[in-house]
Amino acid sequence: MPISRRHTLALAGAALAPGLLRAQPRFPERAITILVPFAPGGIADITARAVAEHMAKTLGQAVVVENKPSAGSIVASQAVATARPDGHTLLLMSNGNAVSVGLFKKLPYDPQKDFAPISTLGFFDLGVFVAAPASGAPRFASLKALLDFARANPGKLNVGTIAPGSTQHLSAKLFETVAGIDTLVVPYKGSPAVLTALRAGEIDVAFEIAGPMVPQVQAGAVRALAVSSDQRNPALPEVPTAAQAGLPGYNVASWNALAAPAGTPPEVLAVLGKAVREAVASAAVRERLGKLGMRVQGSTPAELQALLGSEIQRWGGVIRAAKIEPE
Repeated sequence: MPISRRHTLALAGAALAPGLLRAQPRFPERAITILVPFAPGGIADITARAVAEHMAKTLGQAVVVENKPSAGSIVASQAVATARPDGHTLLLMSNGNAVSVGLFKKLPYDPQKDFAPISTLGFFDLGVFVAAPASGAPRFASLKALLDFARANPGKLNVGTIAPGSTQHLSAKLFETVAGIDTLVVPYKGSPAVLTALRAGEIDVAFEIAGPMVPQVQAGAVRALAVSSDQRNPALPEVPTAAQAGLPGYNVASWNALAAPAGTPPEVLAVLGKAVREAVASAAVRERLGKLGMRVQGSTPAELQALLGSEIQRWGGVIRAAKIEPE
């Protein structure tokens, strides 16, 4: 019986199918790298490592965290924005990406156009004011005492934060504006360096992400004066908010998320999104990050994109109110 043209095409297609499948490798085909724009030890780093560990189990490939700290998160963000859009290079995004839009006259990328949002990871107090020593006769036993000293001694209060352009640094400058005081803001390379300086007496007070400070506060190594958001931190329930401690109008919170380079295929983003949602829903990740005061929460790409846009607007207003000139 003669073979029709339709049958011939069908047979040819069947013969080619295995080759076509082999031309589209399974994702991920190699290790995934998450670039973190902050030094090791901070909450962004801890969050990335907790999520990466769970994602590796889900995806069957290593998920490596690489720290690339810089002012405004520019180095890590640019590296991801220009990376091959295949899902193997991701960015640990934060409100630092939103802040940088207002801090710099021109960025080498567009935070809203050059990244493909995947999901939020969680929300947390942007910071906590901590002083040392925590026992004996501390110089500052409360935020009010600190404010009283700063107002009576302009320029003599030393406030430690991480690098210039970071959200912590900007929040410390906002603290000056809202409190109506003049301080010396001293920047350090990372959270561990800030803590070391505080305990050594190089600075009077530190403004740092609450997460890394929680164990230090609980151990009595430093004294927490206030948290920066409008709600008490569940990991530090006895610590008042800034408003409760005598600084009404000061309310700063933060978030972490994952994003890929723009142009990453939708099917790859879907795989990554599923892995992230499973990670933030896992009991191990929630427990680990919950101890740091983080409210673990995933999102859709659209929700993350909307959050980024609203944060750019919000921090732009903060920067203008603080009269900080873009660099």
